Amino acid sequence: MMEFLSRIEQSAFSQWVLSANTIWAYPMILFMHTVGMALVAGISSAIDIRLLGFAPRVPVKPLERLYPLMWLGFAINLITGGTLLIADATTKLTNLDFYIKMGFVFGGVTLLVVIRNQVFRNPKVDEGSGLPVAKRLAFLSLVCWVGAVTCGRLLAYLGAVSGLPGLRHK
Repeated sequence: MMEFLSRIEQSAFSQWVLSANTIWAYPMILFMHTVGMALVAGISSAIDIRLLGFAPRVPVKPLERLYPLMWLGFAINLITGGTLLIADATTKLTNLDFYIKMGFVFGGVTLLVVIRNQVFRNPKVDEGSGLPVAKRLAFLSLVCWVGAVTCGRLLAYLGAVSGLPGLRHK
């Protein structure tokens, strides 16, 4: 398995991503990954906070128009995340933190769909008392996005050190 992951890392594209002396390689890919994360996790979190009862005078139903932006953010993260993954496959794919992050991402994306179907499709979504299920889903969604962002950031500090086989963080 490590031989396969190492071959992926040694591909011309992976080497360009990691070592090209241009802003259009690793720096731009990482920046775009951050933009995508801000769109999907940030907008979802704002909706979640509203569903939890903050800003009660802001109607919920119009927030559904933000879903295309969240899906754009997810698409950006899918592409940039895949690129970052193949550029550092031996480190990321052998790190438990990566799999925990991906579990949170999967949970967050699943909750995006569930919230749209169970909350935004409910004709009573903007009634004063709100929907009890909406609060539970919003809380779980926040947990997923905070978990995904936290685990993603911790990837730089947990497990093997990128580019240094055998060296691990303490």
